Amino acid sequence: MNFLKFLFGIILAQAATYVLILLSPAEFTMTGVFRLAVPLLIIALILAFWFNSIAGHHSKDAIGKVKDDFANERDKLRVNAQRAKERVIKEAHKDIAKETKKAHAKANFKVGAAFAAALGVGALFIFAQMLTAGLLAITATGGVMGGYYWRGRRLENERLKEIEGRRNLDLIETKSSQIKVLKKGKS
Repeated sequence: MNFLKFLFGIILAQAATYVLILLSPAEFTMTGVFRLAVPLLIIALILAFWFNSIAGHHSKDAIGKVKDDFANERDKLRVNAQRAKERVIKEAHKDIAKETKKAHAKANFKVGAAFAAALGVGALFIFAQMLTAGLLAITATGGVMGGYYWRGRRLENERLKEIEGRRNLDLIETKSSQIKVLKKGKS
């Protein structure tokens, strides 16, 4: 499109020059050359300003297009980075939960084995006619097991509340960042 604008200007300048040459006298004197040069100079200046204006508008349009493309690409990258961040956070939470369950299972097995051993010792005392010591060992083991169970439940509830709090906070941050992206996209 700009090529046609420049081509039209060049053809117009050539046509004006041709008309001026046809209208000029056959003999060139100093005043004849001056009469021919002044209009040609004015035509050249007008064309120079015209071409400069066309080039300026073309460069502004190109810069605006590049800025829009850059802004769109930046928004796409920001959204993709946010999604990747959320995915990494979810995977990290899953890994942490998995490792925590594994560690708790190992610890629970060891504690269970210790309690079984204590109950076995209590039962051995009962069979060995040491009834008081056997009942004391079994009762103490039962009390410890109850306390251990109660403590585990309390810690698990606290951990669940903490995880829920983090999830809610992550959701709030995610929603607020999505709202900011949407507001920037609308303006």
